Amino acid sequence: MRRKNNSGIAWVSILAALATAAGIFFLPEYHFWFLAILLLNFLVALAFSKRYNNAALTICRLLVGALFIFSSFTKGVDPLGTKYKILDYLAVYHMTWLNGLAMVLAVGLILAEFLVGICLLTKVYPRLAVLGATLLMLFFTFTTLFDAVYDLVPDCGCFGTAIKMSNWQTFYKNLVIDTVLIPLIMNNKRLENKLSGPAQFAIGCLYAAAFLGFEVYNYRHLPVVDFMAWKVGSQLNAEPAEASQIYLTYKNKATGETKEYLSPNYPWNDSVWMSQWEFVGQRTEGGDNYLGFTALDENGDDMTEMILSTENLLMFTSHDLSKVTEKEWQKVKAITEAADRHGYYVIWVVADAPEYVDELRAKYDFLYEAYYADELEIKTIVRYNPGLVWLDNGLVVDKWSAVDFSKALKIF
Repeated sequence: MRRKNNSGIAWVSILAALATAAGIFFLPEYHFWFLAILLLNFLVALAFSKRYNNAALTICRLLVGALFIFSSFTKGVDPLGTKYKILDYLAVYHMTWLNGLAMVLAVGLILAEFLVGICLLTKVYPRLAVLGATLLMLFFTFTTLFDAVYDLVPDCGCFGTAIKMSNWQTFYKNLVIDTVLIPLIMNNKRLENKLSGPAQFAIGCLYAAAFLGFEVYNYRHLPVVDFMAWKVGSQLNAEPAEASQIYLTYKNKATGETKEYLSPNYPWNDSVWMSQWEFVGQRTEGGDNYLGFTALDENGDDMTEMILSTENLLMFTSHDLSKVTEKEWQKVKAITEAADRHGYYVIWVVADAPEYVDELRAKYDFLYEAYYADELEIKTIVRYNPGLVWLDNGLVVDKWSAVDFSKALKIF
């Protein structure tokens, strides 16, 4: 009876956490006030966690579980995007020796988030799920704190491309989760599941297999839910509603020196320079650059408006032409020839140097018209390398990864 009578502070703490989360997102200018409230609420949850009754603990469990599931879904629909974000982190933490494992790390991290979330939500292995959530939140909280203080990576990608938050907002968001997680940690022994161990294990394996399949599908066939500007059905404009500027930071691999460039005014077409410098991060100033894309010809002239004002244009994309396989080149050839017969205009937008494109053109004579853009910009158009976009006066009619080029061929 006493636990029930004293549980009011638990509900106040939960409501305060939710209200603070909303305030941090919608009123970022007051973030220091919200930080004070967060820290106070954190201490309250820690001090009075034993007063949480079963109903309050259930709400905490459902909130944390739902958030982990949402976070894993927004990244699971775009595992390549998470890979690129991990590469950013490996670069700033001087751990590029792990770059070869970036895809495995991305898939594993997303899967771990999902399993923690779904197990909390369905109360399968609840104690183990709380332990997993604790370890993940320790990692996320300290990582985002360093991000906020030192501005290492401009966007942590915690919710993929679905929700963008500043580094400080992301850190505060993690503190909110920590506050709701604390009662679950302190009352871990009260979380039980009446199912047998083998039954819970079987259910957990089904969860893992299903979500892993979901990730693999999105990796090969493009996101089933596209949160980026170049999603199918978007009407793209050559100019953003308000002027904005994107600054890219590169680091010299040998000396560690960093330089910031206003995109696209950096030596992106100098293969020697690109081999000596690596991308570190980017920031945006000014208005909202909705498109985030600039395509230049070999002379440096901006061809973006032409691309977005042409009817029935097929745009192949590649952020690294050296990784296009011979089988994929043959699919490209078939699509190009079919498109020519039916009056489609075919171009390429690539991140490679013009000299390398000329070398490839000698072998693949169907590689007609090529324009050049930043590697990061190309990756936001089509994640897969290579990709294909069907544009009609700036309208994204459809797009495909190389895996689905055979489907595109049936249309053209």
